[in-house]
Amino acid sequence: MDSPTFWLIAAAAVAVAGLSKSGLLGGLGLASVPLLSLVMPARDAAGLMLPLLLVMDAISVWNYRREANWDILKILLPGAAIGTLLGWLMWSVVTDAFVNLMVGVITLLFVADALLPLRKKLEGLPPSKPWGTFWGGVAGFTSFISHTGGAPFQIYTLPRRMSPVMYSGTSAFFFAIVNTAKLAPYFFLGQLNVSNMTHAALLVPVAILSVMLGVVLVRRISIKQFYAIAYTLVGMLAIKLVYDGITGVFFAAPAS
Repeated sequence: MDSPTFWLIAAAAVAVAGLSKSGLLGGLGLASVPLLSLVMPARDAAGLMLPLLLVMDAISVWNYRREANWDILKILLPGAAIGTLLGWLMWSVVTDAFVNLMVGVITLLFVADALLPLRKKLEGLPPSKPWGTFWGGVAGFTSFISHTGGAPFQIYTLPRRMSPVMYSGTSAFFFAIVNTAKLAPYFFLGQLNVSNMTHAALLVPVAILSVMLGVVLVRRISIKQFYAIAYTLVGMLAIKLVYDGITGVFFAAPAS
């Protein structure tokens, strides 16, 4: 696990997550655990990423501390709490492949819906509490299993058409709270072991630099460019998640 290949892929995964945490790369942070799973077991990858995500969350929250939409957060967070609890209870039952497939399909439907004329009529409407609670729950669940809560979060928040900075601030606070809530369950599940914490500590500089770079860039990008990038990257990643999910669920070799 200490080969040059491991460190190269791990640094790339952390950098992608950091740029996504800043709000720059939309939901591409979903790729961090799948990337790391190329060089380590997926569940261990999730454990390694959690302390790094918390470092990124702290930087993002500080940078966007005055720019979160708390009306939306108050709708999303109760559902996220329920989803996090379900993720803990189902940790040993739900596979990473199933979560990838579920998130990928939902996200593809979301992107397809965004391209329809009806979406233009829905944008700007007051946020729906039941809809937000549902997607907050999905985000909390998928975030707990494999740190892939970005897509469900975006399904609810992107149609709100907040400014890039307000969107990034709302995302920063949401995932800071959700990831903090995952600390105790991850500890009891054995994911915050000495090996994971040691490797995470060595990757902290990459986490800090990538978030700071993203924060600088997101304040300089136009709303049109921001949402074009977000929808494109989320769509591309959704296709990858669906492929990985189908492969893992239906074509995985049986355990020996």
